[in-house]
Amino acid sequence: MANDYVSSSVLLRLLLLTLLIFFYSQPTDSASIVKSLPGFDGLLPFELETGYIGVGEEEEVQLFYYFIKSERNPEEDPLLLWLSGGPGCSSISGLLYENGPLTVKREVYNGTLPSLVSTTYSWTKVSSIIYLDQPVGTGFSYSRTQLVNKPSDSGEAKRIHEFLYKWLGKHQEFLSNPFYVGGDSYSGMVIPAIVQEVSKGNYLCCKPPINLQGYVLGNPSTESEMDKNHRIPYAHGMALISDELYESMKRICKGEYINVDPRNTECLKLVEEYEKCIDRINQPLILTPNCEETSLDCYAYRSLLTTYWANDENVRSALHVNKGSIGEWVRCNWEIPYTHDIKSSVPYHMNNSIDGYPSLIFSGDHDMMVPFLGTQAWIRSLNYSIIDDWRPWMIGDQIAGYTRTYANKMTFATIKGGGHTPEYKPEESYIMFQRWISGQPL
Repeated sequence: MANDYVSSSVLLRLLLLTLLIFFYSQPTDSASIVKSLPGFDGLLPFELETGYIGVGEEEEVQLFYYFIKSERNPEEDPLLLWLSGGPGCSSISGLLYENGPLTVKREVYNGTLPSLVSTTYSWTKVSSIIYLDQPVGTGFSYSRTQLVNKPSDSGEAKRIHEFLYKWLGKHQEFLSNPFYVGGDSYSGMVIPAIVQEVSKGNYLCCKPPINLQGYVLGNPSTESEMDKNHRIPYAHGMALISDELYESMKRICKGEYINVDPRNTECLKLVEEYEKCIDRINQPLILTPNCEETSLDCYAYRSLLTTYWANDENVRSALHVNKGSIGEWVRCNWEIPYTHDIKSSVPYHMNNSIDGYPSLIFSGDHDMMVPFLGTQAWIRSLNYSIIDDWRPWMIGDQIAGYTRTYANKMTFATIKGGGHTPEYKPEESYIMFQRWISGQPL
């Protein structure tokens, strides 16, 4: 009888073991077509696929993506990989705020599911886009085991190259499409390295090659100190600090406002005065009020609505998110352990220029987080001659911004009145992208 008897604790252990085996044996890659989404009225007017691609030796890292086919001619139109910043900000930021075919309707939250509405400015009108949640721990991306190595800038460049190669292996109809990498904010540290990684892979290891044609960056972090030091001349140019304060800071701090020598007490006092002047400025878009995301008047209110939307069980089910893979969804996960091992992406830009890859670098001119002055400074440091000098670029008879083109096929553009990401001027951003990706002058 004893042999036939299995204690309840053993049964419980067996049940737990079975559940663990089931969870860890889930398919490492999956893809699902999504025809409709909770919050959107009717069928989606575009083709959406969501899924996971496993990367790493054991494919323990499961990277979640949203793929939207071009609404024009997906067989021939470019394929764009779009990354959000952070690190740790979900690619829903790009899809629902910046350049996707849907957005969250900005209305007072009443306890029901927030609504989604169509946009008129989606970059999917002219290209197919993969919106990728990375690094692991971002959005719906997760790890099936405890990570041994924490993510890093250079590590992400390799992981995303692996993701692309595997994704294209499962979507071979897109292998011949012109391929571009794009993103904004912190992704400016990683994307130039991804371009280099893909380019090297095409020559050294990976067949068939990825049809890499260039990259797009908006208000990109490039070299932290350079970006931040240029906030001071930017603040002066925008009349946020006085002439006298600016001249004193220039003279006493000698252009170094971030890592100030502790012995330079005079400079430290001036930096303190500067901080007081800009304390209540909303740095991603200095024209807008600095308010809590719970205020409907604030751009960030959509983040609140998106959090309610993405944490709804019906939404997760519609997106085919693996059950139990993550806890609460957050738009930006600032808790991800991460190594910032690329101190400057300028050398990568240089290498990509030497390899002949065109690039579009654009800046919302009212962003103080990564001000256009710093972006122009590192572009100048590449030392390429100017092909098409500073001029306005137009939409109809209105100036939409200014642009300049360099001999290394790099186009720089400002978006007049724009902020830290395309979400602040989406129509203008779309027209700029559409012209550039089609090979037309802005």
